[in-house]
Amino acid sequence: MKLNLIRPLAFFDLETTGINVGSDRIVEIAILKAMPDGTEQIKTLRVHPGMPIPLQSSLIHGIYDEHIADAPKFAEVAQELAAFIGDADLAGYNSNRFDIPVLLEEFLRAGVDFDMADRRFVDVQNIFHQMEQRTLRAAYKFYCNKDIINAHSAEADITATYHVLLAQLERYEGADFEDKQGKISQPVINDIDALHAFTNMNKPVDFAGRMVYNDQGEEVFNFGKHKNKTVESVFDIEPSYYAWMKQGDFPLYTKKKLEEIWTRWNKKKDLNRVPKAPGSTAPPAHNQKPSGNPVRTAQQQPRKEKPAENVTSDMLEQLKMKFGK
Repeated sequence: MKLNLIRPLAFFDLETTGINVGSDRIVEIAILKAMPDGTEQIKTLRVHPGMPIPLQSSLIHGIYDEHIADAPKFAEVAQELAAFIGDADLAGYNSNRFDIPVLLEEFLRAGVDFDMADRRFVDVQNIFHQMEQRTLRAAYKFYCNKDIINAHSAEADITATYHVLLAQLERYEGADFEDKQGKISQPVINDIDALHAFTNMNKPVDFAGRMVYNDQGEEVFNFGKHKNKTVESVFDIEPSYYAWMKQGDFPLYTKKKLEEIWTRWNKKKDLNRVPKAPGSTAPPAHNQKPSGNPVRTAQQQPRKEKPAENVTSDMLEQLKMKFGK
């Protein structure tokens, strides 16, 4: 089928340093420009992001720092890309929520006025999700070829959910699944442990997804300025972040799990403190000799009296000379 186009439609995809629209950068951009006459033009460029590519991102898209070491920065190719896209409408997969916002951020940083007025945006993912809805009713129809009677009543919904799972186990028996790292497995099997692992791939700590487990089993923040940092490492550098979250508008269970990590972190700190040797005392203050008495501050330290000395004839002579007697 040939697209019915009045003007070009530029399909584009970005590989980036991460998924934060405001702070992450493009490392590769590919554009397929479909023309009204049915021809296609393709441009692919790798871009130096001006920052290291996190390993987690490189494992997904396969682009490492050495691959873009000599690549131009986005500002150097921004005009070229804008000219290639021209007045084309834009299309992509999840492009409305990610690719377009990231591209606009890069153009703005480069000082290129990429005019969005009168452009049309086609997000293929939205077509997929809206036409193949992910509701329970749609799942029951898809897997069981039945309509739910009394939909949205608790008993009807939970019965439908049960039968959907049974149908999924039959449909996907022996079916391959490829994860983001390219690993092939057959995860949908009649085993609760396996189903738990497959349906919790993000490994949430608190179910709200504010904290997740990384590959090392450590809790990491999944939002905000400390995203992808371990919770304990954030406590090391900014312990006030704990108080901010405890006082903030976060779910109670998130706060509960945060408090558990905080308590564990504090216990580790206590254990890591160097214990004093038995019988040791604090270092002497103000160059004074240590004593067995408790250490006092400068204000609390009693004034030491000089021991009495025997009066000698020399001392009497000195007094006479001082006072003139």
